[in-house]
Amino acid sequence: MLLLVGQALGLYPVGFVTQLDNLIYDARLAVTMPRGVERRIVILDIDEQSLGELGHWPWSRHLMAELIDKLFVRHGVALVGFDVVWAEHDASSGIDALDRLARELPQLRSAYARLRPGLDFDARFAAAMKGRAVVLGYYFNSEARAVRANVIPKPVLPAGSFSGRRAEFHQWQGYTGNLPAYLESAAAAGHINQLADADGVLRRMPLIAEFGGEYYESFSLAVFRTLLAKSLGAPPALEPGFKDDALETLKVGPFEIPVDENAATLIPYRGHKASFEYVPAADVLKDRVAPGTLKDKIVLVGATAPTLGDLRSTPVDNVLPGVEVHANMLAGMLEQDFKRRPWYTLGAEVVLVLVGGTVLALLIPMLSALWATLAVAVGTALIVGFNVTVWQHGGLVLPLASSLLMVLALYTMNMAYGYFVESRAKRQFTELFGQYVPPELVRQMARDPRRYNMAPKSAELTILFSDVRGFTGISEALSPEALREFINDYLTTMSEIIRGRHRGTLDKYIGDAIMAFWGAPVEDAQHARNAVLAALHMQTACHMLNQRFSVRGWPQLAIGVGINTGTVRVGDMGSKLRRAYTAMGDAVNVASRLEGRTKHYGVGILVGESTRQRVEDVAFREVDRIKVKGKDEAITIYEPLGLAVELEAQSEAELRIWGQALRAYRARNWDLAEVNLLNLQRLAPGCMLYRMYVEQITRARSTPMTADWEPVTVFDEK
Repeated sequence: MLLLVGQALGLYPVGFVTQLDNLIYDARLAVTMPRGVERRIVILDIDEQSLGELGHWPWSRHLMAELIDKLFVRHGVALVGFDVVWAEHDASSGIDALDRLARELPQLRSAYARLRPGLDFDARFAAAMKGRAVVLGYYFNSEARAVRANVIPKPVLPAGSFSGRRAEFHQWQGYTGNLPAYLESAAAAGHINQLADADGVLRRMPLIAEFGGEYYESFSLAVFRTLLAKSLGAPPALEPGFKDDALETLKVGPFEIPVDENAATLIPYRGHKASFEYVPAADVLKDRVAPGTLKDKIVLVGATAPTLGDLRSTPVDNVLPGVEVHANMLAGMLEQDFKRRPWYTLGAEVVLVLVGGTVLALLIPMLSALWATLAVAVGTALIVGFNVTVWQHGGLVLPLASSLLMVLALYTMNMAYGYFVESRAKRQFTELFGQYVPPELVRQMARDPRRYNMAPKSAELTILFSDVRGFTGISEALSPEALREFINDYLTTMSEIIRGRHRGTLDKYIGDAIMAFWGAPVEDAQHARNAVLAALHMQTACHMLNQRFSVRGWPQLAIGVGINTGTVRVGDMGSKLRRAYTAMGDAVNVASRLEGRTKHYGVGILVGESTRQRVEDVAFREVDRIKVKGKDEAITIYEPLGLAVELEAQSEAELRIWGQALRAYRARNWDLAEVNLLNLQRLAPGCMLYRMYVEQITRARSTPMTADWEPVTVFDEK
């Protein structure tokens, strides 16, 4: 904050801050410009069309005299201002050669004396301006070897007008003025020098220029004073206005124009190019403009043809004719619509940075990241709102870049400090949980570590166990190196499915077995569904692995998967020597038992009843009602077949027949059950489940049934 206060005070100006302020000024100007066309001012355009019709520039003064006559006589304009410097004598009539010839041949002098007035185009042009409201332009230059060409008007303010006051003027070394005859005939003349900022953009116009200790008015100011002279009878006096010895305004008769210490004012751009009516000069000279069209208009003559080089970079357009810049200045004087940037805006900027910076510097560290962001947003809105309000309603241009950079710097520094502190806490959290939980879940948990801890808790989870069938035979058939590759490939593939595709927590490997669960440490409303889909993908992956294994001559792979859902204890548990983030409880044991029963029923996956109830979009086949070791209550077990929407018509028919067979079996209707099962065996000849139930019906027929017989399979082994 203090660094930016020093910059605002000008102790060590920073270029990019000034440039940012300029860009903000341009943006405010672009948004608030009045736009529309100013009808009182017309630009008589020396454009490409006119150059094509009338010839290259400069045109003959005889032609320019004709232009002035047409403008005042035919069209009745109020004033003509030339954004052009007439610095060269016009000899296009051949008058110079004829003058030399007359001096050498005395006998021609008498006849030539009668013809000469008609050939003196300079005198013709000067005569056309005489007694009319015509304002000329000229310019100063600051080159070390600058010349003083032709003449410039008398100063509007004498030497010493700004002595002892805070006012700074550029020191000019020379000038290029108009021919003396032109200046004597014109109503006034003003300099056309402009004051571009460091980025080359024209935002200000110096109304007063100092030369030789005396002070000269600008072209637009000369036009304005000439207009006022028509109503006042004489050009109004020009008087500098000071406040606390600092130049603040220029008083022009009853009007005041705000200026800065350089006697420059901000150009009140009305809008983009063509905010004024453009009329090609050739159209006036060729009488293609209807009489009355330009009546009582202020006509500024200037060039838009690119070859004449009078184009400027401005806040409203990258390329704007210089004559339109003067037109904007004149329009602002006529409407008395100027933005002000007096010297005391420096104090306002310093106060804003100090007050706003102090409040935010104390407030932000006390708030959370969210509330700090809101506080900064509100503070920024207040600063910008105040700035825009004084711009719109007070006409004041207050610097804004320092305040915005101060807010941004304070916010960034505090957030960066908070980020590093938070990152350290998250690293510690990751190091702790990363021993137990998959990295992708740790990253999610680290976003809000306060929600998670290692303490054991009760939670509803879905647990998955998987095991490779016949792994002993596989291990005996492979060399140690091949077995290592076999099991690593298998475990990697299955782990990626569990963790990567279905966001499960991989609990442990138990030899070739895998234990995983869903719902902790990150809550998962779809934990049962994700576990079932993971199991289906694991079976699909087995087929793909077998294709790779067969190429290498390895044994085929088959796995059984058991899934169950229930409330368990989950957390950091173990001994003093070794601990693990794991789940324990009855639901875990049932999932393990179900995995062991898959081989008995000849299916790849078995899920418990509680899991089935929580998954709606998967098609299941009810397999049996069983009692597992350690459980007194029977549970219904199911085999997931795939997403219901992807089930084929044959599978749907098979499920329907299976349902009929299972109901008949449980009702002891052996004949109906057997018929349905035989039909099912024709549909799926290799299905072990159907063959098993046929065998059970055969045993039931040969074994007397008690009255309390229940269709429940009891397993005494794990």
